[in-house]
Amino acid sequence: MSQLVTGDAVVLGLRPARLPSRALAVVIDLVVLWGVYLALSMMVLSGTGSLDEAATAAVAVALLVLVLMGGPVLVETLSHGRSLGKMACGLRVVREDGGPIRFRHALVRGALGFVEIQMSAGVIACVASLVSARGRRLGDVFAGTLVVRERIPVARPTPVPPPPPWVTDRLAGLDLSRVPEGLWLAVRQYLLRVDQLDPQASWSVAQRLAADVAARTGAPIPERMPPAMYLSGVVAERQARDALRAFGTGREAERPAGSSPFAPPFAPPSAPPEPAVPAAPTVAPRGPAGPPPPPEAPPGAPPVSDPGGGGTSDERRTGFVPPA
Repeated sequence: MSQLVTGDAVVLGLRPARLPSRALAVVIDLVVLWGVYLALSMMVLSGTGSLDEAATAAVAVALLVLVLMGGPVLVETLSHGRSLGKMACGLRVVREDGGPIRFRHALVRGALGFVEIQMSAGVIACVASLVSARGRRLGDVFAGTLVVRERIPVARPTPVPPPPPWVTDRLAGLDLSRVPEGLWLAVRQYLLRVDQLDPQASWSVAQRLAADVAARTGAPIPERMPPAMYLSGVVAERQARDALRAFGTGREAERPAGSSPFAPPFAPPSAPPEPAVPAAPTVAPRGPAGPPPPPEAPPGAPPVSDPGGGGTSDERRTGFVPPA
């Protein structure tokens, strides 16, 4: 990591490009440049066949200088330090203060690069890059530039493990409504990068953030609880309350007293009752002998006489005969 200081006294952490990646970028650029030079040489020399040898040699030298020296200068000026090979390798030429290069930087680099790369077959550039602490060749030293890496692998943040259950139980009654969003963002960023910090710096930052959160909640930090664990528990408590408000609207009144806020807001549905099966009607067995009993008369109807004799139905049932 290179410590570059800008004009505003800001330290930039940039990774200088090393010799292997720079050599690969130079090889790609040289292949393209020499291909363009050979194609243009065939076109120009075929059109100037009527000139004498001196004029032909002058045209060839001018074409060599314009393409092999002016080509890199033009490309780096227009692309702000990114040639075709550097784009393929993820490199860029910047000033020593981290800013983009201009025409004068590209001109010095191109003029010295023609000597130390093409005329010496890259020996001078390789030796200078190996000697330099930041991998700079002579063109970079005189131009005040530096080749840095643009594509840097970024490690994905490790998710914060959930706090122990006893921590969440002790922080369940905190008043988190007065904690501002900026403080929540700072706590979350600290928890996501706690494994990348120095242990002493991590402890001091955790203490400061925990003190700020405790001051906003109005409750002191529990004894013997590390500040990082306290912050993790507070964040977990807030996430649980947000999930309860988002997915459990109207369920807080139904929750029994003393239950944990991390209980699921919805209870599993009970099994539906089985439908009742009506009982089959009972039918009295009919005897083999004798006629069926006559139907009973509705209440209030006059007694009906038996046409076959024997009196009315009331007489047969009670055995009482009313007087005439």
